[in-house]
Amino acid sequence: MIRVDIHKDQAGRIESFEMSGHAGFGEYGKDIVCAGASAVVFGNVNAVLSMTESDPGIELDDDGGYLHFDVDDPDDEKLQTILEAMIISLKTIEEEYSEHIRIEYL
Repeated sequence: MIRVDIHKDQAGRIESFEMSGHAGFGEYGKDIVCAGASAVVFGNVNAVLSMTESDPGIELDDDGGYLHFDVDDPDDEKLQTILEAMIISLKTIEEEYSEHIRIEYL
């Protein structure tokens, strides 16, 4: 299962998120849940890097089963909007494939 942990501060701003695990929906290279979640997350990380002045902390695992993203400026409204859009897209995937992806707020 893919797990996405979202860390918010007391004001409701995203401070970091972590995506880990494997969906296990289909065989390697044909897993649509993994492909969808990865496309959403990496597309939004690329949007943050391209569209904001943010310099987030990013950690990746070599096998593709782990990403950690630390927000450097939680007050950046554009960054927060991009990350909230990412969460909405991931929730859409979770609604259809809840046995393979779970989003948690910590």
